[in-house]
Amino acid sequence: MRRLHRIVDPVEHVLQRLFQHWKLATLIVVLLMVFSVDNPPPMSMEARVGRELTGTQFDFVTWEIRAVWRKMTHSLLSAQRLMAEETRHSFLVDHLSLVGETQQLEAQIERIYADPEVEDADAATVELRAQREKQRAAIRARQPLAEAILEEQVAEILVEEGFGVLSQELPPVKMHFTPLPQLLVISPRDHIERIYQRNLTHGLSTAERDAIEAQIDTTFDVSSLITGIGGLSAYPSMLLESSSINWATEVTAHEWTHHYLAPRPLGRNYLSSGEARTINETVASIVGREIGRKVVARYYPEHLPPEPEPEPQPEAPTEEPPEPPSFDFRMEMRQTRVHVDDLLAEGKVEEAEAYMEQRRKVFVEHGYAIRKLNQAYFAFHGAYADQPGAAGEDPIGPAVREVFTRSPDLRTFVNSLAGVTTLEDLETVLDELQEPPPDAESAKVALRY
Repeated sequence: MRRLHRIVDPVEHVLQRLFQHWKLATLIVVLLMVFSVDNPPPMSMEARVGRELTGTQFDFVTWEIRAVWRKMTHSLLSAQRLMAEETRHSFLVDHLSLVGETQQLEAQIERIYADPEVEDADAATVELRAQREKQRAAIRARQPLAEAILEEQVAEILVEEGFGVLSQELPPVKMHFTPLPQLLVISPRDHIERIYQRNLTHGLSTAERDAIEAQIDTTFDVSSLITGIGGLSAYPSMLLESSSINWATEVTAHEWTHHYLAPRPLGRNYLSSGEARTINETVASIVGREIGRKVVARYYPEHLPPEPEPEPQPEAPTEEPPEPPSFDFRMEMRQTRVHVDDLLAEGKVEEAEAYMEQRRKVFVEHGYAIRKLNQAYFAFHGAYADQPGAAGEDPIGPAVREVFTRSPDLRTFVNSLAGVTTLEDLETVLDELQEPPPDAESAKVALRY
């Protein structure tokens, strides 16, 4: 066996070098696609909104240059390849723990600055800010290696799921923890549809977001929302900094799915078709959960959350009055969306907007800090239809979930939908798939999604 390894290893080394060059070529092509964007006509809404947003748009060129440089310089060493699996595990867990401690420290500093009883917040936070800077420097130094470890672990599971050639995932998994842009979403008022979106600079205050939204709503008679995001499928993909290994693995796989779909019809039509966008995001959400969970199960099993338990069967009626049901965010949001759609279909725009504000206050009362609930909110969140919620009665989410349930494996599921761009196409794929037998595995998957 050792002699065989001596023969195979040089071959594998050559193939790895070839793929490294292929990765660089892929990155160059992706960057050219990202920045080769046609300018909209000067009188179009896109151009007019762009003029309104002068100075607040996210600088992707600078971000890409810095992110690509960090990836290239780290790849020259690739220290993670010399680390034992146990060492890789400890390094990434410690890194995420440091991130969590630093985030708590930053929250503590913010509370002191917000406290009206603190006369000199600068003096009161001197030591805390010094400690924060020290920890931030440690995070910056460790981050490239932590990202490389996570990339390779996600890639290994993807290859096992069939997304690879010659033991290499295609496209390569590349991600970067970074402050994310905020996303402006615009919808018409008389129905829910994402007709425009633009990435804005990171760190806009609540007052600044409110002012921009009010200006756009008044100028164009639309519904707008500036919202935070958890990830963005640039290349490398942009991930919000987090201390959760479950979240990091899931979002890494989610954004990779967008990269995988980008050259295929479902990816190419992301911005031009609302149906394609919802299918795309729902597929990516399912893949993210499946791959993310498998990565954690293999490399970080102590952090694996339990499988969702099946819903309990209704008990026989008793004389005691039943307890009031707990507030179910997803179902409450689904009901809200359904009623809003009904009101808008009847032309009752003002009534729908008043109802959404009323419902927003209900969500806030139950601990969900929704700043604005409007047509743009549903246009954005409704695209993530892997579970009931803001999508309302949109049939795309349930259809995609059913395709997943009927597919023999994850790769078949993704590839069967990679060429789909409409609900009609989706229903055709679903009709072609045989309904699986009602065995335990199918039941478990149905419960999870």
